[in-house]
Amino acid sequence: MDKALPDTKPFAPFERMLALRYLLTRRREGFVSVISLISFLGIMLGVATLIVVMAVLNGFRAELLDKILGFSGHATFYSLDAAPITDYENDTARIARVPGVVHAMPFVEGQAMASTQRNNTGALVRGVHEADLKKLPSINNQNLTTALKELGTPDEVPSLDGFENSGGVAIGERMAWKHGLGLGSTLTIISPAGPETVMGTAPRIRDYPVVAIFKIGMSEYDESVIYMPLAEAQDYFVVDNAASAIEVTVDNPDMISEMKPALLDAAGPSLDIQTWQQRNQAFFGALAVERNVMFLVLTMIILVAALNIISGLYMLVKDKGHDIAILRTMGATSGSVQRIFFMTGAIIGVVGTLAGFLLGLVICLNVDGIRRFVTWLSGTEVFSPELYYLSQLPAKIEPVQTASIVLMSLALSFLATLYPAWRAARLDPVEALRYE
Repeated sequence: MDKALPDTKPFAPFERMLALRYLLTRRREGFVSVISLISFLGIMLGVATLIVVMAVLNGFRAELLDKILGFSGHATFYSLDAAPITDYENDTARIARVPGVVHAMPFVEGQAMASTQRNNTGALVRGVHEADLKKLPSINNQNLTTALKELGTPDEVPSLDGFENSGGVAIGERMAWKHGLGLGSTLTIISPAGPETVMGTAPRIRDYPVVAIFKIGMSEYDESVIYMPLAEAQDYFVVDNAASAIEVTVDNPDMISEMKPALLDAAGPSLDIQTWQQRNQAFFGALAVERNVMFLVLTMIILVAALNIISGLYMLVKDKGHDIAILRTMGATSGSVQRIFFMTGAIIGVVGTLAGFLLGLVICLNVDGIRRFVTWLSGTEVFSPELYYLSQLPAKIEPVQTASIVLMSLALSFLATLYPAWRAARLDPVEALRYE
């Protein structure tokens, strides 16, 4: 017996050899091999799908958070009595001195209508200082250049220099496209809150040259936001030497709640604060719930593939009863038999998980190109910017989350092999060879 099986250590070479041979396609065990192939494909597609979907959801959240906070900041101070903030320069200076604050800026904000001969659309007008506008992460030279290229005017030189005294406005790329505007074009801004006349309130109508075109990357902002010099906005909305609010950007947005007492103390008793978490609590809460539900639902794909491993191995054990009995009579222990069938199923799980991991990474790295190809092939917009707010399909791979998906898939695959392997180890050689 010792000569037949000289190496009886766990996972010995002969155990690995038999486990691999049981995976090879043979005429008599063809159906078992088909089930093994289905299990492999199920695990591969399940892991790849889970990685891709979670990466897209992560990217969707990160991009929306970046675009939203890039426009509206991490916190905003308003007057408690809803009146304009008159001492906004001193208030801004005090808030900017709070540890952790990167930038604080006053602004004037109001609703208006953007009008040209081509179109009339609603707009959100924001009056800011030139220096503050240049510090906004979503308004930079790269975004200005990208906007001009997409509008078909790549030779124009984008710049915000001189914006303070230009008497003009900066508009989003989608607004420029809708109205057919370029640098130097004239945009009419109409506000319903105009001067009082004997006939009632007259709308305030003024023409402004377009001095800059930006692209934030979020369609809602690119088609409706207009930036105007602060002094010009104060005059237009008749809020002389006052600001609508003060916007704050901090170095760690997730710590804004902890910074709130210090910010309120610096702002004084006349101002109240609203953080980005308060403004978007329902929105990002819904994204978190959707991400968790999708994770649970897609995990079922891997679970179904693991169940296929159980059925395939169980049929393999039934078919290999004669071989198991011979191995036992040659000196193989029940543990050795159990490890052989455990490795047979584990190989399917490991290879399927690895293939799914690689496939998921490839798709994530090319997800927007795949979207454009599917859009071209089907002739329909797969990821509409108007519906999803973003101009491209994002994907962000989080290493910890991806590792947990891989480990979960391996754990389910290994667990699926335990029962069939245990049944193989419990097989009685005498019963198996009785009718041979």
